[in-house]
Amino acid sequence: MGKVIVLTGAGGVLCSTLAVALAKEGHKIAVLDIQIEAANKVSEQIKSYGGTAIAVMANVLEKESLEGARKEVHERLGSCDILINGAGGNHPLGTTSKPHLQEEDLLNTEDGFKTFFDLDPAGIKFVFDLNFIGTLLPTQVFAKDMVGKEGCSILNISSMNAFTPLTKIPAYSGAKAAVSNFTQWLAVHFSKVGIRVNALAPGFFLTDQNRTLLTTENGELTPRGHTIIEQTPMGKFGEPEDLIGTTLWLCGEGASFVTGVVIPIDGGFSAFSGV
Repeated sequence: MGKVIVLTGAGGVLCSTLAVALAKEGHKIAVLDIQIEAANKVSEQIKSYGGTAIAVMANVLEKESLEGARKEVHERLGSCDILINGAGGNHPLGTTSKPHLQEEDLLNTEDGFKTFFDLDPAGIKFVFDLNFIGTLLPTQVFAKDMVGKEGCSILNISSMNAFTPLTKIPAYSGAKAAVSNFTQWLAVHFSKVGIRVNALAPGFFLTDQNRTLLTTENGELTPRGHTIIEQTPMGKFGEPEDLIGTTLWLCGEGASFVTGVVIPIDGGFSAFSGV
């Protein structure tokens, strides 16, 4: 019998792929996204394959919005068995212009140029809220459904940034490190009530958020893109489908004794020393 699976940020490239894959396994999918148009598109795609899905508008930073989403999920699908916290992202205001600070950078007056000293606290707060609070609040709301039931779990989306911070994006790296730490904390906290908690740590996948950073308009690699490929033993970017196998395992009975792990899916990036 299929489970009720709630995915946040499910209108995005990665989580929409997971939503479709889980639906093909016979699960009932609640596609949550702040952009209802994106959620509807994924829901309709699932239904076109003969799957069961609903699109629900939800803001992961507003508990009232999430409570409303939970009520709708209950009414249309039933109580949540599995939660995938997929909402997240970065913001330019939490990103430096260069990977390393040079003394002359302090004199740079170029419009939009940002050193560490120019980072906007509001932008950094946005990134931390979206990634960490945007994981905490949905868990507070939907994990209540799981207490005391069998076969329930939570899957968070961390990043390989959480293992080794990338240059230029201190806010995103720090926020994902918080998600990894929170995953371990939750795994211990929920261990007595039958809820497993794990996380994926994707490496470099081309998404709408990073495509312009890693590739040019004609599809060539940017200098940063070249550096990433050179540091990735498998020599390529990940495809959304590369997340499916690990997701199905962690959400299934085959991982019934697995909790508190953060699994890199990065083509070997986190294992490579650079030499």
